[in-house]
Amino acid sequence: MPLSFRSENYGNIAFGFFNIESDMLLLENYFFFAHRFCEWMGDLSEKKEIESVKLEPQVDVIENPGDIGDLMGAIHGVRFTGFIGRIYQLFPFPHDPGEFRQNPEGFNTQKMVEEEIKPFSKIKPMPFRFFHDRVGVGPYEFSIPVFHELIRYVWEGGYPRWKDGIRPGYVMGMKKRVEKNSNSFFKGVFASQKI
Repeated sequence: MPLSFRSENYGNIAFGFFNIESDMLLLENYFFFAHRFCEWMGDLSEKKEIESVKLEPQVDVIENPGDIGDLMGAIHGVRFTGFIGRIYQLFPFPHDPGEFRQNPEGFNTQKMVEEEIKPFSKIKPMPFRFFHDRVGVGPYEFSIPVFHELIRYVWEGGYPRWKDGIRPGYVMGMKKRVEKNSNSFFKGVFASQKI
């Protein structure tokens, strides 16, 4: 499930996985797959002069909040609206709460999820910007500690964590790259994390 993270300019915003059978992430109304996020973090961690880096990946943006859907209604199986409702019709919330774990093979559903988001979204850039004490992702600005929390959220498999503690290879690769090459914006991201 997405969690609330404090931005410096928009207050609390939602970030995270929204269905355990998909590896798509949302950042409020921006949608992108976790493997891309991990690639971006690995690439950015290797940049020495990061303040001058231009990274503006194209992502799905759903402008109408009603087209995003009702996550809680979909989880409870009572309201399937918008894009999220469509995904929960395909991949319902498990009946057994013990099964509520992020599937490390969620990347296998990407083609289906891409088809489902098309009617609701437009492709737009989501620029990354680096300032002295904060990081911009799309229109949102985060303190460096909160930016680290976003990265750790993906590493951990969000809430409820990765199924059986197994992380996808792209998540493991991100961690290795970030730990090996960290510039000042990434330093210490995994300092207290265990593999």
